[in-house]
Amino acid sequence: MAGYTRHDYDVLVIGAGGAGLRAAIEAASAGVSVGLICKSLLGKAHTVMAEGGIAAALANVDDRDSWKVHFADTMRGGQYVNNWRMAEIHAREAPDRVRELEAWGAVFDRTTDGRILQRNFGGHRYPRLAHVGDRTGLELIRTLQDHTVHAGVTVHMECTIVDLTTEDGRVTGAFGYERERGRFMLFGARAVILATGGIGRAYRITSNSWEGTGDGHALAYRAGASLIDMEFVQFHPTGMVWPPSVQGILVTEGVRGEGGVLRNSTGERFMFGDIPDNYKKQTADNEEEGWRYTQGDKNARRPPELLTRDHVARCINRELKAGRGSPHGGVFLDISWIKERLPNAEDHIKRKLPSMYHQFKQLADIDITREAMEVGPTTHYIMGGVQVDADSQMSTIEGLFAAGECASGINGANRLGGNSLSDIVVFGKRAGEHAAQYARGHAAGQVSEPQIEAITRTALAPFDRGADAEIPYKVQQELQATMQDLVGIVRTDGEMREALGRLADYNARAERVGVTGHREYHSGWHTALDLRNLLTVSEAITRSAIERAESRGGHFRDDFPAQQSEWGKHNVKVERADDGTMKVTRIPIPPMPDELKQVIEEMK
Repeated sequence: MAGYTRHDYDVLVIGAGGAGLRAAIEAASAGVSVGLICKSLLGKAHTVMAEGGIAAALANVDDRDSWKVHFADTMRGGQYVNNWRMAEIHAREAPDRVRELEAWGAVFDRTTDGRILQRNFGGHRYPRLAHVGDRTGLELIRTLQDHTVHAGVTVHMECTIVDLTTEDGRVTGAFGYERERGRFMLFGARAVILATGGIGRAYRITSNSWEGTGDGHALAYRAGASLIDMEFVQFHPTGMVWPPSVQGILVTEGVRGEGGVLRNSTGERFMFGDIPDNYKKQTADNEEEGWRYTQGDKNARRPPELLTRDHVARCINRELKAGRGSPHGGVFLDISWIKERLPNAEDHIKRKLPSMYHQFKQLADIDITREAMEVGPTTHYIMGGVQVDADSQMSTIEGLFAAGECASGINGANRLGGNSLSDIVVFGKRAGEHAAQYARGHAAGQVSEPQIEAITRTALAPFDRGADAEIPYKVQQELQATMQDLVGIVRTDGEMREALGRLADYNARAERVGVTGHREYHSGWHTALDLRNLLTVSEAITRSAIERAESRGGHFRDDFPAQQSEWGKHNVKVERADDGTMKVTRIPIPPMPDELKQVIEEMK
């Protein structure tokens, strides 16, 4: 058996984005030893791609905002299949977490009287997103990273976890390898927190960086934990479409929040023609009112470009299918038009959207102060993930916690923009707090040598295969194309069942992928191991989407285009059966307390 080094902690955090960092800080502040694992370098988490802002009902720009409005907006955006307790906790605690970040050194944009400035965003009734230009996620990571280092957390960079270790239904640690040299590492832990982010790399076009391979989802699933809501994948309406090398890179919703409009190839502002009934009273049907809304007029209604992401993405998809797309297969997002309204428009855009200005200038040679951007839907976020207890964030496996994008519940069928950043600090804190409590109350579990041997054999298997082995990159590319084409923005039963058949073939081929050489700096080997996780989450998404025979939020079925009231009472759960196959069941959503029902009714 290959050798390994061992590290032991009270709490082990896997993932160093905002959720992982906030969890590590909270656990360390409780006085327990904390280890933090990141797949790439510290500071390079996908959280930095969250540009528009962090949602919290501070009411600094519009005093009508409150946690109750935020809660109602989140539930409406999630089409009422959210974990209502998580949505309540999130809305209540987000303002404190933002003020905490400010106290820790985060430098937010300011109102004229010195308070934290907030901007409009899709699905939010009032200006609610505290922001740092369009670099909010970067500022959040900088702040949390500094705090984590000062808290004395031990950080293991460029390390990938192959599998969790368990004993008698309880997690006991994790086994992985150092990506640079390929050396194996065993991490013993009394409690483990998964904060590994999303699954975007299961699709061909995605805003996610290379790390987003569904690691936490798959690790939890193989350890015996339940996943829920995996059918709900968010396709952000605006990703770059040109040049091909940057296809899918995020174009923040903040562009639309600052007045950007969507047009098709005929110049039509097509979103005006498709406002859902439940938004008609809240959404402008003319250009003038929408403009006044983006400029802070409390009496104006929001422009249709700021409807929920699932709706905007489907509208763009419709324009593309109708042949009204841009030259490179997208639509036009135009912020330059505001020069008709603002004499200093160019400086305003550069100040409000500095990252977007430089991103398009450097990558596409487009000056967004003068030209429209070409954008299109990109796989961005998964609402589904590890099923957790709302208050503690513990999964269905004892000692295993999850927070952030790899956990499920708060977002329901669709996430509102900006809720991701407040989600990771609210529930990252709670996961760290309760994991530390668990660790103090439980002795360390045992990690058996047979378990380590089995994981090691799995990790090294690609080196043992012959000359006619499958190429891991090829299998991954075909998997991504299948998910993009058959389980994408618009789905049908026939196409998804075809995808299941292909996934079975990819699983068989993944058992035959092979690599040569040694383990140092071996990207092919890394891809071969990532395939296990990508295939697991792809199957979970597909089977859950087949099960939910309706359209709701980020899940749209062309063969079942209407929302069904019965499905509003259930979540779809995925778990590993005793025979190793994937089992999909429906679980009832617990009844909401009367006081929260009253909040939603009042907010309507």
